Amino acid sequence: MLETVRLGLETSLSLTTELALKEEFTAITAKCGKLIVIDFTASWCGPCKTIAPVFEQCSKDFPNAEFYKVDVDDLSDVAEQCGIRAMPTFIFYKNGQRIDDLRGANTTELKAKIKRHCS
Repeated sequence: MLETVRLGLETSLSLTTELALKEEFTAITAKCGKLIVIDFTASWCGPCKTIAPVFEQCSKDFPNAEFYKVDVDDLSDVAEQCGIRAMPTFIFYKNGQRIDDLRGANTTELKAKIKRHCS
């Protein structure tokens, strides 16, 4: 019984971090080393809600990457700076450089881009 409870807790832990400040975004995207994947999302966005569990699972499946979320309503200045025009939009950074992006809730393409850029 205890094993089941422990397993349930482990699988429910979130490996994504929601960024709340522009300074956090700037620091995260300037990092060198790991792939950084940022999901620009909104609480009212249906496709964002649909792909959210996939993004969360990717954070567990790709430990060599870091996963973050930016709510476009809370950090509108960051969304504008990044040229976000649709949600969800995923932006990929590596070694301080923006290297790719994906607009829309395309599960297959999201996983493919993460896999490609993690290698």
